[in-house]
Amino acid sequence: MPEPSAASSEITAETVQHLAGLARIALTDSEVSSLTSELGSILTSIAKVSEVATPEVPATSHPIPLSNVTRPDEVSDVLTQEQALMNAPDAAEGMFRVSSILGEEQ
Repeated sequence: MPEPSAASSEITAETVQHLAGLARIALTDSEVSSLTSELGSILTSIAKVSEVATPEVPATSHPIPLSNVTRPDEVSDVLTQEQALMNAPDAAEGMFRVSSILGEEQ
């Protein structure tokens, strides 16, 4: 069994109860005990990652380099308001008129 690290000792039952109170969450004694252990394990894992995260290790948000495929913006001919509304089933005051999605007709 691994030795408890300093990180896991930072989370106590009192800390969990305090956080639960701030979040307005009611916890049973068994939930407090379980969360104390789980949060301690999480802090221990974070501490292990922090040990190997050195300036030589580049920070990554994704294991595979990604790039966004975009095209340059180019000014071109656009539809006039009349052309855009020409085939609309219903238009009012220069806008498309559609039924309400919440069922409340206007």
